[in-house]
Amino acid sequence: MTEVQSSGRKFLRGLAHGLRPVVQIGKEGLTDAVLAAIRDALSNTELIKVRVVADKDEKRGVAQSIDLAAGTTCVGIVGHILILYREHPDAGRRVIRIPQS
Repeated sequence: MTEVQSSGRKFLRGLAHGLRPVVQIGKEGLTDAVLAAIRDALSNTELIKVRVVADKDEKRGVAQSIDLAAGTTCVGIVGHILILYREHPDAGRRVIRIPQS
């Protein structure tokens, strides 16, 4: 999991503004299939949105569980949307360069 400073989180939230959610977590919660879909989406791109149908406290717990299981960093929660970032392991395929403050 990559540690992202607050200025980097703000930068990533700005990049995510135009993205659409690629995974939805429904009433069954965080399943192995959902985690696989998240990992697959992150292998193609470093920044994704995930829609979560849950209350505020549950969303934070789901975000922490995804962070641990998929090696992501939750850079923001807006409404029912989680914004997740995971740096690509191959330096040559990294698209997002987070500016250093």
